[in-house]
Amino acid sequence: MPTISIKVDNDILKELERRAKKEYLTIKELIEDIIRRSAITSKARKTGSIPKVQAGKFIEYFSRYQPYKRRKKKTLKTKKHK
Repeated sequence: MPTISIKVDNDILKELERRAKKEYLTIKELIEDIIRRSAITSKARKTGSIPKVQAGKFIEYFSRYQPYKRRKKKTLKTKKHK
């Protein structure tokens, strides 16, 4: 497996630590997940179709983020004047 080294500022590292703790991951796992999702999205843009990100059923069931559902457009109701 290839090795990649990156340098980040302290404020970015603190944010990554906070996010990793929130998602119950290590910083290494979090960065790997971010890169993996980015690669999947990039590949999908090239092919023109957006596949569902391969996440566990637990995340699929309990996540509030639903990128694959279309939002309903709000319709403006006009008042009838008499």
